Amino acid sequence: MQKRMLGQGLEVSAIGYGCMGLSYGYGPGVNRQDAIRMIRAAFDRGVTFFDTAEAYGPFTNEEVVGEALAPVRDSVVIATKFGFQEGDATRGVDSRPDRIRQVADEALRRLKADRIDLFYQHRVDTNVPMEDVAGTVKDLIAQGKVKHFGLSEASVASIRRAHAVQPVTALQSEYSLWWREPEKEILPTLEELRIGFVPFSPLGKGFLTGKIDANTSFGPKDFRNIVPRFTPEARQANQALVDEISAIASSKRATPAQIALAWLLAQRPWIVPIPGTTKLPRLEENLGAADVQLSQDDLRRIEIAVSKIKVTGDRYPAHLAARAGR
Repeated sequence: MQKRMLGQGLEVSAIGYGCMGLSYGYGPGVNRQDAIRMIRAAFDRGVTFFDTAEAYGPFTNEEVVGEALAPVRDSVVIATKFGFQEGDATRGVDSRPDRIRQVADEALRRLKADRIDLFYQHRVDTNVPMEDVAGTVKDLIAQGKVKHFGLSEASVASIRRAHAVQPVTALQSEYSLWWREPEKEILPTLEELRIGFVPFSPLGKGFLTGKIDANTSFGPKDFRNIVPRFTPEARQANQALVDEISAIASSKRATPAQIALAWLLAQRPWIVPIPGTTKLPRLEENLGAADVQLSQDDLRRIEIAVSKIKVTGDRYPAHLAARAGR
């Protein structure tokens, strides 16, 4: 597996592993031992960058990640997050300094670790000045509990305010061939400040794999049930995008998922996507994207193909969209 550099000299595998879906977001997840096997399988195949959060579960995802990676702790980078009330994403944000410190201590216990490699603010809390958030993480770094500071779904203004207090290593936000909003202001800002970018949902919450269509049904606990972009009507309309990606994939002897990930990798050398999966064949497919070389002609072809298609449906319901980009 190739390596890439985020900000502040943090080196990670070119493709990371998003652990959320093992226990949260897309249904009941998998049992603990299967989750541990998946994480270790990712490490065995060269992944050194693992993403979790207290809110995934809540709490259970960090515990699984900690147990799975304990034997190789010094060979991996573990990212986790603070920022929700009592770790529950349904209860609203909370980035008060005391809460950040509490989350750090509890995450260290769950992760069976002596430091958090990358500590993200999960969502910006407009009730707490960003300077206080960054200053609290700066103190945790000075104490040796945290190595690097990150933000998630933050605006340019929030990024700049945080970076002025404690240099930001990475921004984690959604970015893919069907959500390209970061290209307008976020990517230029990150390039200017030398901050790495970690796209979550790089496969469009599974849609860009070509395995989901208008007839697909999701389990009762699957987050996509409330996402406007995943209504049957929106999926039907958005199928045109997948069809274009699939045609390009066929010409490259790759899968649609690999093209979607390879396209992200080609955008900037400091972009590190974190696809998640609960299935070993899909893990191997995703990691294979690092070996897919897209020429300038390939990239132009993708750009022309996707620019003809207007994606239908918002990426979040209104109450969740309000938390992003603050």
